[in-house]
Amino acid sequence: MSDLEAFRLETREWLEANCPAEMRNPIRDEGDMCWGGRKPVFQSEAQKLWMELMAERGWTVPDWPKEYGGGGLSPAETKVLRQEMARIGARNPLMSFGISMLGPALLKYGSEEQKKRFLTEIARGEIRWCQGYSEPNAGSDLASLQTRCEDKGDHWLVNGQKVWTSYADKADWIFCLVRTDFEAPKHKGISFLLFDMASAGVTTRPILLISGNSPFCETFFDDVKVPKDQLVGELNKGWEVAKYLLGHEREMISGMGLGGSGESLGAALKDRLAEDPVLRSDVARFDVDAMAFRAMSERFMDELKAGIAHPAQPSMMKYAGTELNKRRHELVMAAAGSDALEWESERSRGGKSAREWLRTKANSIEGGTSEIQLGIVAKRIQDLPGA
Repeated sequence: MSDLEAFRLETREWLEANCPAEMRNPIRDEGDMCWGGRKPVFQSEAQKLWMELMAERGWTVPDWPKEYGGGGLSPAETKVLRQEMARIGARNPLMSFGISMLGPALLKYGSEEQKKRFLTEIARGEIRWCQGYSEPNAGSDLASLQTRCEDKGDHWLVNGQKVWTSYADKADWIFCLVRTDFEAPKHKGISFLLFDMASAGVTTRPILLISGNSPFCETFFDDVKVPKDQLVGELNKGWEVAKYLLGHEREMISGMGLGGSGESLGAALKDRLAEDPVLRSDVARFDVDAMAFRAMSERFMDELKAGIAHPAQPSMMKYAGTELNKRRHELVMAAAGSDALEWESERSRGGKSAREWLRTKANSIEGGTSEIQLGIVAKRIQDLPGA
């Protein structure tokens, strides 16, 4: 028996013995996800236990080094773990912008002190992060950002505003792009800063969406004092960190195309498709495309771990995953017919299908608009003339 086969058997046995039955049910909505944080809200004891057990093994971030709270697994072992979790329908124990975005950036650009301080907290689900990138006049042209950060000797002083800050009203800390040099070309005067959302001068205000729900906020900074050692990377070179992180954000958003349950759309809608051959054909076509996207995602992750992935691939993945996710929810709406338009009753779980369908419209904007992603693919991957 090879070492990898032995690892698979050991992992299978541990998951079977430790994953609570409740954590093997498909995720129904955002309330089923565990986000951790300073004051975590658990939907059940099973959810809390599952996060704690996985964090104890370092399997909330299985491929991170053990010294930073990870599992220290190889890429092949990490893939086996994901496969064995999928085999029993085990939920992701912890959803976190710290895991999907900030963590990789800290591993590459953070100081040793920053890694030891923040990565272990992220791995254990003890800190929840939000992302301070977009501003009212700096969206797709993010490098035009104007949030000001001044060097006051023993601290930084931050003033400005961010917008579309997902879950800022629930986050403990923020990773934030700030301008530290107003004379330099716009891409070269930006720095990457970390600070506590409980700091004096930080306020948030939710933005209501057409779905009636809102993960987004406006975030305001008024004379916010930030310790000097919370600058990540070099002063005025935060754009390099920001671009690296954006690749991981786009990879995260692309994963929405696969849905959260692992179940095929045809299986999820089987009771509604029997009398509609046209819709049944559309759903079957979607499931084939979803399988192709899953295969492409696995290949990309293998290439990323091996260090041979094209730097523009996250843009391709983000665009494809966005379009797939929008199609998924359009088909769910079509399958439900006029019932899907119901907005508030218990029968529709508060208009779950309609609200989630509306929410997917933001996928084309967040993490870089679809137009921006297509431009990157045309220029960097297809090398089209004039792109």
